[in-house]
Amino acid sequence: MCGIVAYLGQKKAQPILIEGLKRLEYRGYDSAGIALLKGDAFIINKTAGRISTLDEILPAEPPVTGLGIGHTRWATHGAPNTTNAHPHIDYTSKITVVHNGIIENYSTLKKWLIEKGVVFSTETDTEVIANLIGYFYSSGDGSEGQNRFEWSVQQALNELYGTYGLAIICADYPNMLIGAKKGSPLILGVGENEYVIASDASAIVEHTTQAIYLADNEMVTITADGFHTMTIDNVAVSKDLKNIEFSLEQIELAGFDHYMLKEITEQPTALATCLGGRVDVKSARVVLGGIQSHLRELTRAKRVILTACGTAWHAALVGEFLFEQLARIPSEVEYASEFRYRNPIINDGTIVIAISQSGETADTLAAIELAKERGAIVLGIVNVVGSTIARTTNAGIYLRVGPEIGVASTKAFTGQVAVLAMLAIELGRRRHLASDYAADLLAKLVEIPEKIKEILSQSAYIKEIAQANIDKENWLFLGRGLNYPVALEGALKLKEISYIHAEGLPAAEMKHGPIALITERMPGVFIATKSTQYEKIIGNIEEVRARGGKTIIVATEGDEQIKPYADHLISIPDVVDCLQPMVTVIPLQLLAYHAAVLRGHDVDKPRNLAKSVTVE
Repeated sequence: MCGIVAYLGQKKAQPILIEGLKRLEYRGYDSAGIALLKGDAFIINKTAGRISTLDEILPAEPPVTGLGIGHTRWATHGAPNTTNAHPHIDYTSKITVVHNGIIENYSTLKKWLIEKGVVFSTETDTEVIANLIGYFYSSGDGSEGQNRFEWSVQQALNELYGTYGLAIICADYPNMLIGAKKGSPLILGVGENEYVIASDASAIVEHTTQAIYLADNEMVTITADGFHTMTIDNVAVSKDLKNIEFSLEQIELAGFDHYMLKEITEQPTALATCLGGRVDVKSARVVLGGIQSHLRELTRAKRVILTACGTAWHAALVGEFLFEQLARIPSEVEYASEFRYRNPIINDGTIVIAISQSGETADTLAAIELAKERGAIVLGIVNVVGSTIARTTNAGIYLRVGPEIGVASTKAFTGQVAVLAMLAIELGRRRHLASDYAADLLAKLVEIPEKIKEILSQSAYIKEIAQANIDKENWLFLGRGLNYPVALEGALKLKEISYIHAEGLPAAEMKHGPIALITERMPGVFIATKSTQYEKIIGNIEEVRARGGKTIIVATEGDEQIKPYADHLISIPDVVDCLQPMVTVIPLQLLAYHAAVLRGHDVDKPRNLAKSVTVE
């Protein structure tokens, strides 16, 4: 959450910062601001609202300076207003900071600084960072032999508890930029005579494809002559330049009205890329290079714990079914936010799989650390190359579905399910599955992208269904077996972007309470494909219809039996049970998208949400 961008180079910083913030706005859009350093004076502009509002108040002719920092905010401490917007300047007017994260001991530090005579003007925890650096900078004690600005930052960081991604400039150093990281992502793009610090690569890729990824408790000092990296305890660290794994074109709208629609539409190509080079149907094998060194432990696993948050948690629920059904490994799913505060039992033979699109989810990172402390082998399933989870886990698998900009995750979900399916089939083959059955499943898996294309062609029809029901403020999503997690995901998508209250349930649980809510004003969305529980879910549909409820049914193409039960029927291609979630979720994504657009909402920037949840 929150987006940081900073620039040091030979070009004018202002337009680069604004363009970078626009690319990062999906990380937070409560307020925004930039600070430029010209000579020894800061030029700070900030405002409540979005980047477009900030852009309107900036001078048409940018100041001639190549150093600046910018921020787009998702509010934690303090209301989302202009005063609390970043950047924050310290009490001496020497230090300016932008920050992503939460400082847990900020109230203690604030009290201490106030006792020292420091005056505060905002409600944020970030102002504590600026003032703490400023306090050490004004004293300068102990900085002999080291750059005073750099020393002051290190002294301050060693007093902070919590998480931070930081970009910092000092009025006395017009050619120096400092970045630091702990628990929040921070990347340095290294171009030709220019440097860009950002929360993620989307703000960097326009300028360079070369970057370094800071680890926790590391900082970087940049000057016109180059950069050096070290720990916050001033121990030098060597960092390798990495290639950014996507292009500028991949993060453009490419003619679509919204990123969410673009990413829904990209799913056939994204899944084909995810599966490409990994599935060998002929030999009934899956090759997942990132986990090859741990295949022996995985094959012998006695138990799998999948941990994640939000949409990734729904993918994990699908994974639980797949691991138990195909690999016959006892599995369970844990909310990462709860797992970290429990005293989980992790025995020999327990494998923990952490799932996250961004690879930066704070709760999931904390769950990983706990699992590693307990001796578990921890695997990561992430989309962002070089992300913290990718570097923290013992091994992992990249989704390879391309950058996902829309706040409501779509192609990452299908990619996560595809990876979990590949892993479950491969482990099953190694444990007990017959090779011909594994080969058949893999052959069906590689057909999924084409099946999704068929569903996407129904987008206009699904829009009509949305139009007929968007005045209803409460919906139920119901599924059984592997389609229960899909019901949860469909309800989440509708909530996230249309602001319609929706609840996902196992269909059989409806009569244990929620059936009391059924009226003609509550649509019931059923996933009723041909499967082992088909007859059972027909009975659940009957229960809703008997009480006047309207039904939207996702059913298998050619199913004539189900037509009389549907007020609205969406047909999808026939797919084997264990692979259905990758296709049954598509009409629900489209339904949520069209409902949100028809209700006039900003699909890519839903209220109160941000793409990457890097704070607890």
